[in-house]
Amino acid sequence: MSLVAARLERLPFSRFHIKLLFMGGLGFVFEAIDVAIIAFILPVVRTKWHLTSFETGLLGSSTYVGFLVGALFAGLLGDRFGRRVVMMWALTFFCVLTLVSAFVDNWHMFAVLRAVAGIGMGAEGAIIAPFLVEFVSNRYRGSFTGALAGFFSFGFVAAALIGYFMIPAAPDGWRYALVVVSIPVTVLLWWRRSLHESPRWLEMRGRQAEADAVVDEIERQIERTGVVLPPVPRVEGAGLALQPRNSFFGNLKALWQPPLARTTLMTWCLWLSVTFCSYAFFVWIPGLLVQHGMTVTKSFSVSILIYLAQIPGYYSAAFFCERVGRKATIVGYMALTCLSGIWLASAGSDFAIVLASIAMSFSMNGVNAGEYAYTPEVFPTHLRATGMGTASAFGRIGAICSPMLVGYVYPIWGFAGVFGMTTVILVVGALAVVVLGVSTAGKTLEEITADEYGSTGSGDSALKRV
Repeated sequence: MSLVAARLERLPFSRFHIKLLFMGGLGFVFEAIDVAIIAFILPVVRTKWHLTSFETGLLGSSTYVGFLVGALFAGLLGDRFGRRVVMMWALTFFCVLTLVSAFVDNWHMFAVLRAVAGIGMGAEGAIIAPFLVEFVSNRYRGSFTGALAGFFSFGFVAAALIGYFMIPAAPDGWRYALVVVSIPVTVLLWWRRSLHESPRWLEMRGRQAEADAVVDEIERQIERTGVVLPPVPRVEGAGLALQPRNSFFGNLKALWQPPLARTTLMTWCLWLSVTFCSYAFFVWIPGLLVQHGMTVTKSFSVSILIYLAQIPGYYSAAFFCERVGRKATIVGYMALTCLSGIWLASAGSDFAIVLASIAMSFSMNGVNAGEYAYTPEVFPTHLRATGMGTASAFGRIGAICSPMLVGYVYPIWGFAGVFGMTTVILVVGALAVVVLGVSTAGKTLEEITADEYGSTGSGDSALKRV
């Protein structure tokens, strides 16, 4: 372990970390609002533009094409040029394009703008967790990252409230909703100007003085609150060899070299299964309720209850991430999601459908919390953003395909076909975690790298201790 890592690991949870949590969490809030608001816009624009079921699904998938591109390049750029700069520019890009999309008058241009805006939000969502986890001690890293992901739930609830109160209120209510989604992001951009670059990343790049200065400032912030910091533990042979400035595709290649290849395969399978099922459910559930016989207003009001169930789902999983470990949490909540999917597939009455949907919302987002806590931990520092970004990007393939597949499957096989399909895919993801997952609980990021991948973490000598 390096001296910078040792200084960060000894820090108690403080106001500094709470500020980090809210800075990153608000980014997830806006991503979730953007993702969820389309579920309330689709029933309106489907009628307005006379869309078929497949065209509606294609429109729902357009954002996730951008998410795939943004997540992939955010990771590659974040490991090359730094986490902070990628996060700031990604949020700016999303804000501008979302605002523009509120003023279009045909579904083709709307789909294009949603896809391009999705590049910014996909990059933002993929870089937050690997960035902020590098500031946090292993004593509360799982709970911190799970709680960070929990902000998604507030975004879904906010989108449901916007959808319920604003979209039906006027013919152009969906346009006003997009404006509301885009403008508050500028506040977060202003707030994040004070955010430091990751000291672990700076040290890995040989920028030792900058890394030390960041940690010095963090320590001063904590000490100003009256906290007396414990002494820095003695670190034998502190320091890390500098990392080579690999090309974008050099980093991507490193993920598929032993021993990291197994972890990369596991995370890609996990993200694909979870993202496919999550977006199949949350993008379509308001529309499916309408097609099942509910009015638009009743569907939107029920969706608020369904989205509210996300909050205890996320934060209960954040609790269990520290108590029973990330792998057990992920697999346990996946099992609950599968049971909920079976229930939903066989539900006949509106009441049973709503209860099963609430159960699925709770358990699915427990999986998401574990996923966000686990994925950044299993990659070494010099590949952490690339590992997280590529897993997120691969998962977006599921987000792209699922709305279109639901649009195709539902008219043929109904609820049973849709949620039977998601249950099978979740089982595959759970098996990947059980068979290929590594242990991370109670270890520092550096210890995980050393224990699971030897001293290198990438199949070469780049991470040897010095």
